[in-house]
Order: sequence, then C-alpha cells, then structure tokens
Amino acid sequence: MSGKLEILFLSNKQVNALAADNMSEVMHDMERVLSLLDEGKAISPNKAVLSWGETVEDENKYGRINAMPGYIGGEYDMAGIKWIGSNPQNYKLGLPRATVLVVLNDPVTKIPVAVSDGTTVSAKRTGAIGGVAAKYLSVSNASNITIFGAGAQGRTQLEAILLARPTIKNVYINDAFFEKAQEFAEEMSKKYGITVTPIKEPEQYCSKSEIIVTVTTATEPIVEASWIKPGTLMVNMADYEFTYDCVKMADKIVVDNWENIKHRKISTVALMYHEGLIKDEDITAHIGEIINGKKPGRESDDEIIYFNAVGMGIEDIAVVTRAYKKALAQGVGTKVTYWE
Repeated sequence: MSGKLEILFLSNKQVNALAADNMSEVMHDMERVLSLLDEGKAISPNKAVLSWGETVEDENKYGRINAMPGYIGGEYDMAGIKWIGSNPQNYKLGLPRATVLVVLNDPVTKIPVAVSDGTTVSAKRTGAIGGVAAKYLSVSNASNITIFGAGAQGRTQLEAILLARPTIKNVYINDAFFEKAQEFAEEMSKKYGITVTPIKEPEQYCSKSEIIVTVTTATEPIVEASWIKPGTLMVNMADYEFTYDCVKMADKIVVDNWENIKHRKISTVALMYHEGLIKDEDITAHIGEIINGKKPGRESDDEIIYFNAVGMGIEDIAVVTRAYKKALAQGVGTKVTYWE
C-alpha cells in the first residue's frame, strides 16, 4: 500500500452549520433513515453500553458510554459509529450531559474518512424523531403539548414538533427542577411566539394535551393512564416514563426498532416485554413501515397511540454524512494524515 490516508475533522460549529442547525433537513434525514431501514437498506446493530453500576438508577447517577455502529444506504451510503458519553451529573460542573463523536467509514474499503463532533447532531436527530412521530401519529390539528424534561432534548422535541404540527398553541413544560422549567418557558416562548407554561402538577395539562413527550432521566413512571384523553400521542423518548397502563390503553404501539428496544431493556414497552406482559405481535408497526405506506399511521382522531424510540447510530451517521459531503465540496474542516 502506498501514499497516505487522511481523515477530515469537523468541529461542533462546522458540523452544526453544515447540517445539524437546520431541523427541517434533519427531520428529512430521519424520515429517510427510518424508510431505508424498513427497506433493508440500512444496518443497525444493537448498541453496546458501557455502564457504571448495575442498575438503571446507578446508570443515571454515574453515567454511561454507548457505542452505536451502523450502515445507511441510499443517498448516504456510509458506515460509521456514534460514541456517546453521558453523565446526568455533568450539570454540576457546567458541562453538557452528553458529548458525542461520530466516526465515518467508507463502506467499501472500511477505511475511516471523517471524525466529527456529534453533540448537537445527537440532540437534533432525537428531536427530529419526535417530530416525525408527530407528523405521522398525532392528530393533524393538535393544539396542546406537554413536555417532561426541560433540557436540550426537550428543546429539540419542541422545535421538531412545531414544524410537524404548526397548529400547536400551548406548550406545558414540567421538570424535576422547576426553575429549569421556568427558564425553558421564557426562552421558548420568546423564540417561537407561543404560550409556554412551566407546570408543577402535570395531570390537568396532560389531560388536555394531544401530544405528551417524555425526555427525562426518570426511572419510575411520571405519566399516568388516567391523564390520557382519546386522540393522544404518547412519545416515550427515554426510559421508564409512562406507566404500563398507558401502554395497555393504547390502540397502537409504534416503535423505531423493536429488536433494539428489547435489547436495551429500559423503556416502558421494553420492560413490559421482558415481564411477559406484551408480545412481539402486540407491536403495531415500525414507523418506517408507516412512512413507506406499508401500514397505516393514525386512522382516527380518537386513537390513542404510544410511540417509543431507542435511537440508532445510523441516524447520527446520516446527518454527519450530509455535513461531510458538504464539507468536501466547500473545503471546510481540517484534514489530518493518520497513515503514510
């Protein structure tokens, strides 16, 4: 072998400007990823989790590092891995809870071609998945939404859902730290020109919301079945946040990747599966099947739908690949020789 191999490095500002800052484009990426996965044109192995401690409570106390490899075909045609470290206690140090690196590998030679920050990418693509869920699974005239979790994920969930459902007029935000909910409300109301209300007692607000989103570190349920009205979309984006009864009352259970959800064993529907309370056949659809028209999404304004996403490395790979291709065309980034 002769010559040298170079790898392109993209900083957070570069990858964000090229790709992650445009939520509309990130939502398009997520639809394509979910569609390609359903078509068998993507590979998404189970994530490997490096945890400190033995329980979910330990993980939320000490943090974890996840390795999430994958390949995404279609217009992306790129392999790679997401390497994400997360510690819920980082806020005490003035640091982000999660930090991410994404490595891209040429799918033919398997040689690494790029290393990029993926911290904002990760937050945006997670929000975009919630937005895609709202597009296909919520009532078209949704006007009220309750969000649990006033961190970065809560912000990106709102950003994407407002794109999917511009009919939203009222946002209710709940957080374990009420001052965080207050800060969220002030910031988001100014940004989007809508009414955002910080709440301490969520029941009355959930009961009038067409969309309920949970993006927290909760290890015990924070949403009760009695709060759910007909027509509600429940978006379970993190762990054990909805009660089992919430899932039982759903007319449809929709997921991003059921095998990966079962493997991770942390969300409400995954825990129910491992306790024998639901079976594989109880899963209505992967959302990729709905995007591709193989199965119906929402069929009436009264349907109650539960959606759970575990998240996949191919989602981050898709966004960073879009940034990488733009970077090559525009001469952005730093090339580093790593083999010669």
